[in-house]
Amino acid sequence: MTNATSPTTQTGVLALENPVFCAYLISSCLLVVKMMLVALMTAYKRKVHKAFLSPEDADFNKEGQVVVHDAVERMRRAHQNDLENIPIFWCSAFAYLWIRPSIAVACFLFFGFTIFRFFHTIVYTIIIAPQPTRAILFIAGLSITAYMAIHSIVVAFENFLWK
Repeated sequence: MTNATSPTTQTGVLALENPVFCAYLISSCLLVVKMMLVALMTAYKRKVHKAFLSPEDADFNKEGQVVVHDAVERMRRAHQNDLENIPIFWCSAFAYLWIRPSIAVACFLFFGFTIFRFFHTIVYTIIIAPQPTRAILFIAGLSITAYMAIHSIVVAFENFLWK
């Protein structure tokens, strides 16, 4: 019989004693830091290229204007792509925690997604690689998210029907 703090029980899923939850926390926090860095890099690009978002930003910086600059837009699009993909990973991975996956598979999925997102940003903004490089990284991350969501749905549906 397992106790309430065991990672194999429902109450232990969100415990630091559960290595799958720790992997989720690590990958999630790495993604948060990455998104913050991309936001700061966008601001830096705006400052360097004097391409500001609003007139008050240009006035505050004493020079520059409201313009569109390719380097700034590329960074902004990378940030937008993160905002469209990372939250659905968080939701899918959180649901995946509750089906009690193996540690190895969960780590592969969580850290795989995180690595794909880091490389996606790098080839989009720093070392601009030709397509289909970015598309492959995007699809790999999306596939991980879809797998976790579908697997979680199947397990939850099985438990819903037969319990």
